[in-house]
Amino acid sequence: MKDLSEFDVKGRRVLVRADLNVPLDGDAITDDGRIRASVPTIRELADKGARVVVCAHLGRPKGEPNPKYSLAPVAKRLGELLGAEVVFATDVVGESAQDVVKALQDGQVALLENLRFEPGEESKDDALRAAFAEKLAALAEVYVGDGFGAVHRKHASVYDVPLLLPHAAGRLVVAEVEVLKKLTDDLARPYAVVLGGAKVSDKLGVIGNLLTKVDRLLIGGGMAYTFLAAQGYEVGRSLLQKDQLDQVRGFLNEAAKRGVELVLPVDVLAATEFAEDAEYEVVDATAIPADRQGLDIGPRSRELFASKLADAGTVFWNGPMGVFEFEAFSGGTRAVAEALVQSEAFTVVGGGDSAAAVRKLGLPEDGFSHISTGGGASLEYLEGKTLPGLVALEA
Repeated sequence: MKDLSEFDVKGRRVLVRADLNVPLDGDAITDDGRIRASVPTIRELADKGARVVVCAHLGRPKGEPNPKYSLAPVAKRLGELLGAEVVFATDVVGESAQDVVKALQDGQVALLENLRFEPGEESKDDALRAAFAEKLAALAEVYVGDGFGAVHRKHASVYDVPLLLPHAAGRLVVAEVEVLKKLTDDLARPYAVVLGGAKVSDKLGVIGNLLTKVDRLLIGGGMAYTFLAAQGYEVGRSLLQKDQLDQVRGFLNEAAKRGVELVLPVDVLAATEFAEDAEYEVVDATAIPADRQGLDIGPRSRELFASKLADAGTVFWNGPMGVFEFEAFSGGTRAVAEALVQSEAFTVVGGGDSAAAVRKLGLPEDGFSHISTGGGASLEYLEGKTLPGLVALEA
């Protein structure tokens, strides 16, 4: 991938594909982590005198304008972080975008409206996607790919546009790839991976691939109940993917065959309902009452997981251990995060809900070696998949 330093950007229009897909409560940003991660590349370009045109997506507006998913609040926050106004275009490639870009001066920054308001952005029709990509590329002279959270998508702004313009990888993408290479090449062992989140089906590929590489695999979150059920245990009304039981049994057998230590919760917080104020009790993970559902790993599991991470040389964590959004069921996720902070290992938080949990729980971000901005992209990289956005930047 070409480096930013290879381009003289002064006075040139530079299109930056950023990942600004932040959670909103109305028009209030509840976690600005991805915006902050995008600032270094944007600031560097502006300081070098580029006319910076930022593009990004937010949510799933399904190819048409929807005020609920407007990037206007993001433009305001980005401006605050940069310490300079970010001019906002109210469309993506239309009259507003063209006028805003045309008026940019050296060192100024603009943000286009949500890319996904345009049907061509996510289209599986190559011709439709290419037509939109040409309009987007026409706004700039150079392309910088810095939206790591989207590099696993074959979308117009991620894949097609860089093929039309001189291009380079942004600082964030370079940093993310360097970290992920450390997780796949020269590892410090023991290598422990902690996987959580709701569904086993979301992580089938990465589990299969990791079983050939890790020393320990710790499973928590909603997906743990499918592993427990695959061993014949009652999981009550806990999240369960019955159609994945055979696949999970295969994972259990493969782990045993390869000598991988597969660690499951030994106790859970079993609640009467899925609610913040639900009544709950701590029960053995192998004996969850039929009328209750597990919403977090229990105190013994937290100690167990922490002990399995204490002597690790490398740790990758993706997915919360419970419903961390509810205070009563955030203890398991906090315990794993704190174990990583206390560890001397090379620790990587794999984006998505894990990164959000670190910030929500108020833990020091510099307590981890790296916090990724891209959950899905990180997992697909570790799965060994080809990521379209990286392929385009390497072209």
